[in-house]
Formats: sequence, structure tokens, C-alpha cells
Amino acid sequence: MDANEIIKKQVTDNAVVLYMKGSPEAPMCGFSAAAVQMLEACGAEDVATVNVLADEDIRQGIKDFSNWPTIPQLYVNGEFLGGSDIMREMYQSGELQKLLGK
Repeated sequence: MDANEIIKKQVTDNAVVLYMKGSPEAPMCGFSAAAVQMLEACGAEDVATVNVLADEDIRQGIKDFSNWPTIPQLYVNGEFLGGSDIMREMYQSGELQKLLGK
């Protein structure tokens, strides 16, 4: 499978997917750390995370897939929501909590 097929499968097979730099336990950038914190604060469970630093094809592929230039990127129920800035706006308005069912 090429990167596009892998990404499509990941966002289809998982209700919540966060493409990030590093892991939830060891984020490798502040924006990824903030994204993880917001998901945890929402009580999100079963979040699939993908470390884009581990695979250059996925790192570039997710940017092409979403037509969004930055990481992290959040997908919920197969839909691209945005990066940490959009997540923050949604969190502050309460929309992210509603979307994640908490």
C-alpha cells in the first residue's frame, strides 16, 4: 500500500486519529503536546496516534491527503478537523468535547 492508502485506512478504521510528531507519552513538538492535552482533557478514548517522524512517506502523505501543511492533524469519524489551532478554538467553544462525546 502507498502512503495515501495507508492514511485512508487509518482514518477509516479508527474513530479518532491524531497525526503528530512523537507519541502521546513523548511529544516532539509543542503543538503535538497541546493536541494530546486537549484530547485528554476531553476524555477522548481509543485515540489512534501516528508518529509522522517515524515515516517520511506518511509525514508528507498526510499533508497531501488533507491539503493541510502542518502537523498535528486530527481526524474524527473519517473527517479532517484541523491542526492544534483549530482544535484549541473548538476546545474553547466546547465543540471538541461535544464531538468526542464527552
